[in-house]
Amino acid sequence: MSSAKRHAAGGIHSAAIHLLRRVRAEDEAMGITPSRASALSVLVFGGARSLTELAAAERVTPATMSKLVSALEREDLVRRYPAVDDARSIRIEATAKAARILKRGQARRLDLLERLLADATEAEVAAVRTAAEVVERALQSA
Repeated sequence: MSSAKRHAAGGIHSAAIHLLRRVRAEDEAMGITPSRASALSVLVFGGARSLTELAAAERVTPATMSKLVSALEREDLVRRYPAVDDARSIRIEATAKAARILKRGQARRLDLLERLLADATEAEVAAVRTAAEVVERALQSA
């Protein structure tokens, strides 16, 4: 890795850690644990999944995800239903209640990020947007 890329990687690493700490405070207002919020995010913003698909998306075992989904189900945040193409398979989808919680959480995070960028110049905002696109593209190809 070139020294310029290494320096950029270090900057992204540091900024990401600090940003995640700030965002975590906003996420606590949702009233659900980070692991539950993460799994719900997959379902709310990505659509229904099987338990195996959800576990893979969250990088946990199906057994761990099963416990998490059961807890979410008790809180009326997800529901299970038979898959249309395979009655033996179960799909998990977020409820309207979960969607409201996650969308309010997303709005709080976006408000925070907007406040953090309030004093940035148009060029700096463009640079942040470009950096975000580069990181997203790298993550998709990894």
